[in-house]
Amino acid sequence: MMGSGSELDSLAVMITESSKTYAGRRAARLSAGLFAALLTTSAVAGCATTLDATGDTSTASGKAVKGPVGSALAALDKIPVKGRAPTTGYSRDEFGTAWKDTDHNGCDQRNDILRRDLTNETFKAKTHGCIVLSGTLADPYTGKTIAFRKATASAVQIDHVVALQNAWVTGAYKWTEEKRTALATDPLNLLAADGPTNASKGAGDAATWLPRKSFRCTYVARQVAVKVKYGAWMTAAEHKAIADILAGCPDQKLPVIKTIPLGEGSAEETSAADPSSTHASAGAFCSPAGAKGVTDEGTKMVCSAKKGERARWRSAG
Repeated sequence: MMGSGSELDSLAVMITESSKTYAGRRAARLSAGLFAALLTTSAVAGCATTLDATGDTSTASGKAVKGPVGSALAALDKIPVKGRAPTTGYSRDEFGTAWKDTDHNGCDQRNDILRRDLTNETFKAKTHGCIVLSGTLADPYTGKTIAFRKATASAVQIDHVVALQNAWVTGAYKWTEEKRTALATDPLNLLAADGPTNASKGAGDAATWLPRKSFRCTYVARQVAVKVKYGAWMTAAEHKAIADILAGCPDQKLPVIKTIPLGEGSAEETSAADPSSTHASAGAFCSPAGAKGVTDEGTKMVCSAKKGERARWRSAG
């Protein structure tokens, strides 16, 4: 097969030499066309590149890579590849009430995910550890550390890993509302993330948007898991983009998502040397017992538990 560097160099010399005569110029024109075709073929065969929203690229060799049983790459083979359906009829309302408590643990799904994904959380009093008032997010998409405060809640958003509109055009348009609601509230498909970054993703799939490189294997494995679980398909471009990424981490396993019982999550991690550094909300769950904190009003608090009960923030006075 032609297209190696030496063959292309030889053809270029032949074109230059042949152009010195009339007959040669005619031959050169024919050879130049072949030369251009070979350059194009060589460029296409050399690499295929996927561009993400941050400008990062991942290069595919074109070689098929098979993953072991239980891997995201092996599961990817089970997902049908079809064209994108129309967005006709799509709206957020088609996926049920936003953040509906579908796992029936007594807390809405948004706060469930905040409790799961944040650290150093504080909770609103008398909500049984449900409503998150503050915490810290190690953002998986950008790598930034973000301070969450309920008053500025948009700084941390809950992303649908498989965007709802993407789900709609890859099968969800013909599902029942119950099944669509399940996907929209499934912890497997939800991640706390930087608000502006989540907004930039929009309804993008892996062919049009990707997070930072170090999180891509985990991210696309989660998309594979969601689409396998709910029977959604992928477009050819989406499937190829994910296959290219997983080829670099063929052992990446499908994620296993645990249930989120009410009140689970790391409550206050304390700094006993500096109580003012730990925000406390009277009556909210906390840990560990003995930790110290302070309320917004400046009241000193201590984390303590009565017999048979979970620890709560109580007045230190």
